[in-house]
Amino acid sequence: MSESSVVLVVDDEKNIRRTLRMVLEGEGIAVRDAASAEEALPWIVEREVSLVLCDLRLGGMSGLELLQKSGGQVPFVMISGHASVADAVEAIRLGAVDFFEKPLDRDRVLLCVKNALARVSMAQELALLRAQLGPREEMLGASAPMRALHAAIEKVAPTKGRVLILGESGTGKELVARAIHRLSPRSAKPFIKVNCAAIPAELVESELFGHEKGAFTGAVGRKRGFFEAAHGGTLLLDEVGDMPLSAQAKVLRALQQGEITRVGSEHTLTVDVRVLAATHRDLAQEVSRGSFREDLFFRLNVVPLRVPPLRERGDDVALLALSFVAQLCEEHGMRSKVLEPAVLRALCQRTWPGNVRELRNLVERMVILSDECISLDDLPDEMQSDRVVRASALQVESPRALHESMDVPSAEVGDGVYVRRSLRDVRDDAEREYILQTLRSVEWNISRAAALLDIERTHLHKKLKAFDLRRDETERN
Repeated sequence: MSESSVVLVVDDEKNIRRTLRMVLEGEGIAVRDAASAEEALPWIVEREVSLVLCDLRLGGMSGLELLQKSGGQVPFVMISGHASVADAVEAIRLGAVDFFEKPLDRDRVLLCVKNALARVSMAQELALLRAQLGPREEMLGASAPMRALHAAIEKVAPTKGRVLILGESGTGKELVARAIHRLSPRSAKPFIKVNCAAIPAELVESELFGHEKGAFTGAVGRKRGFFEAAHGGTLLLDEVGDMPLSAQAKVLRALQQGEITRVGSEHTLTVDVRVLAATHRDLAQEVSRGSFREDLFFRLNVVPLRVPPLRERGDDVALLALSFVAQLCEEHGMRSKVLEPAVLRALCQRTWPGNVRELRNLVERMVILSDECISLDDLPDEMQSDRVVRASALQVESPRALHESMDVPSAEVGDGVYVRRSLRDVRDDAEREYILQTLRSVEWNISRAAALLDIERTHLHKKLKAFDLRRDETERN
């Protein structure tokens, strides 16, 4: 949470404004208050506040109207003492990040505000990171595999060592190569990427080393190859496992002697290039099959770096998705859109065989086709089949039992029951699941869990009792 964070309280009840000010300022949070939406709007438009706590029903312009007019500039939390479930759903659809009812619960308010401000701070850090790295050069991720990868990049980048970047398609191998170049002494020189799998076999040597006029049919003039173009800088041989054997011999010579020969020429040229290679193939197996030169493999495989697939870094999915939404909204000239928490949960449950590229493509599809808020309805058909009820983590014997356990209307869908649930029910289920996952992550250490959740131990004990959370015997071993 940034020290410059300011929370704006908008409520036509003076006592509510006073109470919220006392609660928030008691935690060191700066507060402004307004008695009407009209008074609050200029502060929001000018982005002078970080978060808005807004009553749903005000004397003039309503809280929902203020939320719409804000244009997504600032996150909103809606408050009401007499709102319907439909009002709450509409507020969330319009982009509100949370919704709670009067009378206000102090711990609930503080947890909500601190979480919202933390998200604001993260968004600001992401924006700063994008500005520093430049477009499409982000390597986002705070998971253990990504931290290890970042540490390895920082060690190898300043050296002259050749790096073999290994990983499945879509994991971001090119981003690793660009990060190595950016952190190296060659950063001011060219970074050239060549996709060895995309060049016809008969043209690989010409593309890599260049050619002289008349060297072959169609060679109407002299052409520099990728090695020459990367002189002084870095050359990435992407998908190097698909390079023809005939070209591999000349690449090996370039690595050994720092010399190349254009196709159709008898003269050698000296080049100073740091060569990085990337592949999704197992090059050791390709060597045993005879499709890749063993001596070239050893030359390239000085420092191997493995880029983890997305299924091994599930903690990064939400961060990547949020970053992609912001980036893609900007690229497509759209106003900022909000990802519903339920959508984030659904994304985090996927294994992502296409890795980060697949995630980015799906997010782009949802950004383009969704309204102001990206909801569960915007997920593709293959992710819709098991979305009903699963996210709530309820354990019941049957859909009918679930319906009978809640005093809410339902409608038949096929052989099951589609349940419409109140926002409070969904919120409580999400809170229960979050507390449970936090406890498991610290092996049910109550003090550590309370610290991570930013609540008192006594309050956590109350939550455990309210949600009937107990440590399973299987977790004690």
